[in-house]
Amino acid sequence: MFNTIVSPQQLRQLLAGDASACCLLDCRFSLADKGYGRRVYAEGHIPGAYYLDLDEDLAAPVVAGSGRHPLPDMARLVARLRGCGVEPDVQVVLYDDCSGAMAARGWWLLRGLGLASVAVLDGGINAWMGEGAVPSVELPAKPVTSEPRWQGCWSGEGVFDAAMVADNLAQASFVLVDARSGERFRGEQEPIDPVAGHVPGALNRPLTDNLQQGRFKSPQQLRDEWSTLLGGRSASQVVHMCGSGVTACHNQLAMEIAGLVGSGLYPGSWSEWIQEPLRPVATGPA
Repeated sequence: MFNTIVSPQQLRQLLAGDASACCLLDCRFSLADKGYGRRVYAEGHIPGAYYLDLDEDLAAPVVAGSGRHPLPDMARLVARLRGCGVEPDVQVVLYDDCSGAMAARGWWLLRGLGLASVAVLDGGINAWMGEGAVPSVELPAKPVTSEPRWQGCWSGEGVFDAAMVADNLAQASFVLVDARSGERFRGEQEPIDPVAGHVPGALNRPLTDNLQQGRFKSPQQLRDEWSTLLGGRSASQVVHMCGSGVTACHNQLAMEIAGLVGSGLYPGSWSEWIQEPLRPVATGPA
């Protein structure tokens, strides 16, 4: 069972065995080009992989006061996943082409729905292709329909909303860790959202700091770096955020690779926080 990341070599071994015991989910997506993911999936994907769209499958439509990627309707997501062959005894592997920045959102959601065997392909499709693999343009066959064994139950555990984040400004019971780039965090530039800056008191850990040559750093290196950043705080005192609750999952995944389990997530993140003008905004370094 893999529950954080799986290497291209490990994925090959899984697929060489009982391929039906592994479900591949292609999560490629671009914020700048909403059709990019489906387009590159059609041009070539890992054989047998199904496509999940960030906007349509892994998020709900934007509504007044929400961030850019609200949590999806869980019943609809479960039905979509079952249609891809996801079951409790199936190893799920998600991948993208940006070192897990998008796939980690799917990893977090599936874990929240009660699945344990869920992992992100380390290095994504680029690493898989680097092993000499040949992509497929064929759509995977639909799973044999049967009485579903997995209904999917969303616990909501470890999920924080804007009110909880606002209350924490006074109580400081947890620390926010923002996965956006340093320039966006400090408010020096903001290419996506209408307000620049960060939630007061937040720390900055750009998701790229988790990577080395497009792959996750070793568990020990990640543990050392995260422990230094957190300054003695436990994983349970950490809540991750980013621009819209997507790349924040990359930081949570990195912590779990490091053995630092139990952190939370603020899915609304910066794009939701700034919807209320009275919520405070900070600029400059942490």
